[in-house]
Amino acid sequence: MATTFYLVRHAVKEKSVGDVSLSPKGILQAQATARYFRNLPIRALFSSPLRRASETAAYIALEAKLTVAVDKRLRERANWGDLPGQTFDEFVAMWERCTRDPDYLPPAGDSAKQAGERLSAFLVESAKNHPPGSSIVLVAHGGLITDFLVHTFSENELNVWHPNFVAVQSSLIPECSITKLVNDSGNYKLDVFASIDHLA
Repeated sequence: MATTFYLVRHAVKEKSVGDVSLSPKGILQAQATARYFRNLPIRALFSSPLRRASETAAYIALEAKLTVAVDKRLRERANWGDLPGQTFDEFVAMWERCTRDPDYLPPAGDSAKQAGERLSAFLVESAKNHPPGSSIVLVAHGGLITDFLVHTFSENELNVWHPNFVAVQSSLIPECSITKLVNDSGNYKLDVFASIDHLA
């Protein structure tokens, strides 16, 4: 049987440098996302160590009656504040260069390719460590999710979900969106992409 992964981007965070908390709007998003998972048979819940993700995951844990397992492999490709003195504009320029060139290694963080491979390895391990048929929730980051998708699927497969997917990937995953991924014997199927229907 296949393993189902729900890749959740964290809720809206406060607009500030560093490892910041959720904003008031983000808290409402996280609560709505938690209600979505309330009655689903979730086997495990994992989160990035960054606060915006772990706080989102905590709301899901409360509704799903699960414990959050934090794993650093779910962190973002790079985070504003990791490089001392870096302005936001400098961070954005660095981010965009990483997106254009997946092999580019920034002065802080991982390349897009490394981030995609990191999430891929985590998913393989999780599928092995849980019974067949399990559903697993991961609360992570938009960049990490798209890095994985671009690393895993062909451009033609991704363009089914959005035209020019690779070129515009940084704008495709809203906060608290849910991407449903099915892993069947190592073969991935993208079942739902960046849905925010549960936030309506």
